[in-house]
Amino acid sequence: MHRKPSMIDTHCHIHESDYPLPVDDVIARATADDVTEYICIGTSEESSRRAIAFAKEYDNAYAVVGVHPHDTKDGYEEIAGLADTPGVVGIGEIGLDYFYTHSDRQTQMDAFRAQLKVAEERNLPVSFHVRDAFDDFWPIFESFEEVRGVLHSFTDSPENLEKALKKGLYIGVNGISTFTKDEKQQAMYDSIPLGRLLLETDAPFLTPHPFRGKINEPAYVKLVAEYHAARRGISLEEITVATTANARALFALS
Repeated sequence: MHRKPSMIDTHCHIHESDYPLPVDDVIARATADDVTEYICIGTSEESSRRAIAFAKEYDNAYAVVGVHPHDTKDGYEEIAGLADTPGVVGIGEIGLDYFYTHSDRQTQMDAFRAQLKVAEERNLPVSFHVRDAFDDFWPIFESFEEVRGVLHSFTDSPENLEKALKKGLYIGVNGISTFTKDEKQQAMYDSIPLGRLLLETDAPFLTPHPFRGKINEPAYVKLVAEYHAARRGISLEEITVATTANARALFALS
């Protein structure tokens, strides 16, 4: 019997204390839709500790630890120690966000550099959050030559996409891509090489069409996969096999 390939939600927040759905039900629905693994991404020191605990409790969950640019004003010093915890597969989500300035720009840049150093020293991949800040992002990123990672929830320009691909970065695509009306943005998503594409939900946020407005969950990564398979004229199996292999390669998953 041919076994359907499984999918990985490479970016979700179902470990958070305020995630509004029963987690066991969420995992059951994901499994039923062949989404069998999920990477839980930290956004603060406390969130990162919760991701680690969640990954210990659930066999198919992995933890990524880091402080989101919004929260860098509240501290990020614990991330180095948390990164040494067995089972942590990456650093994130870290970066720069100038759309909102919940933390001032200098604090964001200082925290970004410090956490990139943690990633570089431990040879861990990074989940990057960058919004309206690529002019400052690229010089900082380029100063850490050994760092690799994924641009999470990418919605920026074809120029920054091309630059990211040249630098070996993966591109994370989620529900935004299924409901944006911007044809240029859709064409940009179509142009991402299959070998550099990662699928994610960012649950509970950014729920894909046709469930936009509802709470997002890992099962819905299948909707993102189906949408892009259809646009590319390839099978769901082909995009699943490719993106799962990409996730395993980047995060060194067994």
